[in-house]
Amino acid sequence: MDEVLLGLSHGFSVAFMPMNLLLVLLGCFAGTLIGALPGIGPINGVAILLPIAYSFGLPPESALILLAGIYYGAEYGGRISSILLNVPGDAGAVMSTLDGNPMAKKGEAGRALSLSAIASFVGGTLAVVLLAMFGPMLAKFAVKFNPSDYVALMVFAFASLSSLVGKNAIKSLFAALIGLTLASIGIDANTGVPRFTFDIPDILAGIDFLVVVIGLFGMAELFHLVEQQIRGNLTLLPIGKSFVSIKDLMFVKWTILRSSLIGFFVGVLPGTGASVASAITYGTEKKLAADKGDFGNGDPRGLAAPEAANNASAGGAMVPMLTLGIPGSGTTAILLGALLLFNVQPGPLMFEQRPEIAWGLIASMFIGNFALLIINLPLVGMFAKLLTIPQQYLTPMIAVLAFIGVYSVVGNPFDLYMIIGLGLLGWILRKLEFSLAPVILGFVLGHLFEDNLRRALSISAGDWSILYDSTNAVVLYIMTLFMIFVPILVKLYRKKVNKSN
Repeated sequence: MDEVLLGLSHGFSVAFMPMNLLLVLLGCFAGTLIGALPGIGPINGVAILLPIAYSFGLPPESALILLAGIYYGAEYGGRISSILLNVPGDAGAVMSTLDGNPMAKKGEAGRALSLSAIASFVGGTLAVVLLAMFGPMLAKFAVKFNPSDYVALMVFAFASLSSLVGKNAIKSLFAALIGLTLASIGIDANTGVPRFTFDIPDILAGIDFLVVVIGLFGMAELFHLVEQQIRGNLTLLPIGKSFVSIKDLMFVKWTILRSSLIGFFVGVLPGTGASVASAITYGTEKKLAADKGDFGNGDPRGLAAPEAANNASAGGAMVPMLTLGIPGSGTTAILLGALLLFNVQPGPLMFEQRPEIAWGLIASMFIGNFALLIINLPLVGMFAKLLTIPQQYLTPMIAVLAFIGVYSVVGNPFDLYMIIGLGLLGWILRKLEFSLAPVILGFVLGHLFEDNLRRALSISAGDWSILYDSTNAVVLYIMTLFMIFVPILVKLYRKKVNKSN
């Protein structure tokens, strides 16, 4: 503990240097704006600004502080378009649409934005505390997580899908299968055989996640607004109160704490990230809700859980990157590249050999979380006023953001047609009362599931027993069974009690 406090004191002396303090604030503000743009997200924001940070000739610690500020600022910013427009800024923000956007449509946009900002602040701050105290120890645990353990983790995440949203578990399962099908499109990495490409060269490399999320959410929302405009049903959405109340915070306090812890530990595992963390926490909170709540229709817990998990997982992903040199997510892979660009080798010795970088970054994350809260809360009212824009003007704005977001990142005109096609699919699914979140999560988890399943079977030469050979996997399978059967047993028990009364 003394070493941690000594390291943090040195880190804060680095982070509070005028230039570094300015870079923290600049990174947080720029990250918030980047995250709010549909499709850009933290990974693209950091990738775009990395050459700029390098060309300015900044010291390694200053460059990393700026890029990290953009990283968790973008995690904050992703909630804005998710809540207001039902268009997730990135994969981790998908779950925030489920209850955030219904809150906005009920005239609680300001309340939703404030709640998400506070949940993100708590999640991010708790993650930094855990990173400082237990980072090296957790990294050693994470590196022991083998492919079969990841398969078990994906099974657990899929089990969460069964009750994520909606009243019909069959529809949620079918939506997840659509996502898994989309994930399988492209050339098989092992055999080189094209799968479901229909001789179209543009999808040989698969469908980019950005195309799927913008198509299914952004364009589907666009078609929905056009339909409402044709029917003459467009109305201005009320803003309502702009700030969350103490009562709201007391209602979600345990949700935020649980989700922050789960999000951090999921983030520590390389390759998982905010999308897996937010899915697991949302499903967990829905299962734990004694009153069954109003999940999917504007329940504050359904917004607080993924928001806390998103930012906590961002802090968790820093653990293997800093202590082992293993990126925990796509964005930390770019941050790792930035360190190598400055001839800095991450690893266990970095805390001793380059403490100004390791501890300076951790200290800057403390400052950045407070800065994001201070920056974002006063702007809640301004963001909420976006809903006062007449929806006939909001429609082309969503279209412009969607097309620019996809083309600026992917750069392939074919993908613009893809988002239109996926938008029509999303619109039809919405008309049939399917939730789109399981589609996205099936797409994200499908890649992780297939990659790790193949690695595990390659290691065992095709012996399937490897999938339940480790303690970690067995524990996750037991948790999966609890996730599926405990709510059913509780429901039957309550029915029995009600009958006896």
